[in-house]
Amino acid sequence: MLLAAGKMFCRRGLAPGWRLAAARRPLDWQPRRGHRLTPADDELYQKSVLKELERDSSSMMIVDSYSSWGFTINGNKVVGPCAVVPCAILQWNVGSYQDITKESLVLFRLLEPSIEILVLGVGNKVEQLEPGVLKFMRECGIAVEVQDTPNACATFNFLTSERRVTAAALIPPSTGRALM
Repeated sequence: MLLAAGKMFCRRGLAPGWRLAAARRPLDWQPRRGHRLTPADDELYQKSVLKELERDSSSMMIVDSYSSWGFTINGNKVVGPCAVVPCAILQWNVGSYQDITKESLVLFRLLEPSIEILVLGVGNKVEQLEPGVLKFMRECGIAVEVQDTPNACATFNFLTSERRVTAAALIPPSTGRALM
C-alpha cells in the first residue's frame, strides 16, 4: 500500500518540487537550533578568579611531600619513619613493616582525645601485618588502614581535611616522589 501511495505521489509531480526546495538552499545552510552555542556579550567580559585554598588552621597536620629519606609535614622536614598525631610530629622507632608490633603502636592507644583512624604507611607496597596487632587496635576502638606510603599520605590528608580525629604512622618509601 505504501509503495502504491509513493508511486502516485511521484506521478503528480510533487517529489521533484521537494528536490527543488532542497536545491534552493544556500551552500552554507545549517539547521537552526533552539539553544545558543556562543557565549552572550556579558559572559565574554567576566573574569574568572582562582584563589589558592588555604589550610583552615595552622594546627592541622598536612603531609606536604615524601621521599626516600623522610617527609615534609606542614613545612617541617622529618627524617625517617614518623608518627603524625593531631598536634605533633614524632619520630617513630621502626625500620620496616616487620617492626610494627603492639608495643610500637601503643602511643596511638594512649592519645587523648582518642583517635578514630590510624593510617599506616608501610613503604612502597602494602604488606600484611600480624593479625594480633590489628586486633589489638580494634579492641581499643581504633580503625587501622594499612596502605603503601604514598596512598597513606593522601588518605591522611583527606581525613584531616574532613576534621576527622586521625593519626598516621609513616615509613618512607625506598623510592620517593613529591606528593604535591
